[in-house]
Amino acid sequence: MNNASIITIGDELLIGQVIDTNSAWMAQELNKVGIAVKRRVAVGDVWDEIWSALDEEQKHADIILITGGLGPTADDITKPLLCSYFNGEMVVNEEVQEHIMNIFTKLKRPIIDRNLKQAEVPSTCTILFNKRGTAPGMWFTKANPTDINGPAKEKIFISLPGVPFEMQGLMIEEVIPKLLQQFSFPHIAHRTLVTAGVGESFLAELIKDFETNLPTQIKLAYLPNHSMVRLRLTTSGNNKTQIENEVHKQFETLQHLVKDYLVTNEDEPIEKVVAKLLLKNNKTIGTAESCTGGYISHLITAMPGSSAYYKGSVIAYAYDAKENLLSVNKTELETKGAVSESVVTQMTKGALKNLNVDYAIAVSGIMGPGGETPDKPVGTVWIGVGNASEIVTQKIHFRFDRQQNIKLTATTALNMLRQFILSHS
Repeated sequence: MNNASIITIGDELLIGQVIDTNSAWMAQELNKVGIAVKRRVAVGDVWDEIWSALDEEQKHADIILITGGLGPTADDITKPLLCSYFNGEMVVNEEVQEHIMNIFTKLKRPIIDRNLKQAEVPSTCTILFNKRGTAPGMWFTKANPTDINGPAKEKIFISLPGVPFEMQGLMIEEVIPKLLQQFSFPHIAHRTLVTAGVGESFLAELIKDFETNLPTQIKLAYLPNHSMVRLRLTTSGNNKTQIENEVHKQFETLQHLVKDYLVTNEDEPIEKVVAKLLLKNNKTIGTAESCTGGYISHLITAMPGSSAYYKGSVIAYAYDAKENLLSVNKTELETKGAVSESVVTQMTKGALKNLNVDYAIAVSGIMGPGGETPDKPVGTVWIGVGNASEIVTQKIHFRFDRQQNIKLTATTALNMLRQFILSHS
């Protein structure tokens, strides 16, 4: 038993009102313990569609994980459906009921029948206690006579809340430990590196011989995102030491082939790479942001421990803000415009001085969809990075929508800073 399917339930997922982050997170956690996710399915809050999904997924997977539809409102139909599907009856679990009452007592909120019904669960399930919320997880087993992979075998069905915080707690504290206790899984080995400054097609051409000669049990994946491309090697097997050594050997070769574009040999975002460099060198950083509106500082402060190296940011969108907060020359703003090398250089200097930091990033650009001029189309960005001794600038043209241009500007600026730090260390 080593593969899984994930069923996410909710009309909001199908219409795009809510993005399904649950299945991606679950797949990563399952993969870490050797459980491969073979299929991911999203269905609406429709009885027959959920039932059909349960029938279908047990043909393809040994473990079926379900998220969503466990709330206290009328559109949450997963629990009664599972009760029927597994031929049970609804019973009150006293431990869950006491937990719910304690939550509402601590919050000093009234408890209504709709809340207490969360303690009703199918008699045929094993309860997975939800410390973070009122809806318990549920574990069911069923023999599947229609398994397409061979003779009938026992299938595991695990139903979890759709609230990410609650689902993640149950996965870490209940689901994965219980799966590891009952079953043995093969080891899955991944090694990932990150490149920048090179496109996916060029990378593929650069390493085509390496890819052709890879052992059949090792797979190479290309994962492009925000001006960077991740390359991942994956294999699996029962001998952990052997497969880790196999992947390590190939990974060393891959790193050498892409050394001119290598950002990091770990699966980590650029903001973490920069954080490591700043901590290693005991340096500080600040930003002067116009077109990104604080997105760069958001990425920096998303890293735990960022207070050790991050001092602050100046979000100077308007001309007068650039003048007053970053000492940008008014005449140059009016003659050359905010999106210019001169202005972004002054913004970098202003951030270095006013924030009293070792390194600074400054960005100014046109994110779209409007605001372009004949010589500055949408996607035009000037980026400056530097320290008290030197400032490096670069003009870039992005070609996407506003949100994508903002993200690309941020990651490109952080990578420029990474390169600057390395060249001055």
